[in-house]
Amino acid sequence: MANTYHQIYLQTVFAVKYRNAVISKEWNNQLFGVIGNLINETNCKTIIVNGVEDHVHCFLGLRPVVSVSELMKTVKAKSSKYINDNRLTKERFEWQEGYGVFSYSQSQVDNVYHYIQNQEAHHKKQTFHEEYIEFLKHFKIEYDEQYLFKELV
Repeated sequence: MANTYHQIYLQTVFAVKYRNAVISKEWNNQLFGVIGNLINETNCKTIIVNGVEDHVHCFLGLRPVVSVSELMKTVKAKSSKYINDNRLTKERFEWQEGYGVFSYSQSQVDNVYHYIQNQEAHHKKQTFHEEYIEFLKHFKIEYDEQYLFKELV
């Protein structure tokens, strides 16, 4: 019987609803661990999860039998439930609808890993909005600015 061989590296990026800066340094590593475990529970492989107050980056090896949309639905739903169940934020926590997903080759793994590892330093120079637009442009993804982020009005 033949095996299925695969090498699919993805970075996903998702934001707190209205990009509120509520992910605290006091518990962010705990959250990143939970997200990593959720990814692993789908039989995908977490490489690194990191982020800052208003968004998270996940770098993972995707199994071909797992759809990105189902993976993200699970990760976002269960991680927000974890935050709410443990009352880590003052108000009810929600992730913003949608996410970004970007693919990489084996030769880019180290660079992407280090980029995600250094999120705090990176965001001293660039906002999340600027970073996200840069990703979209770099990967030549057409987008409409009005649908990128929901702002609290």
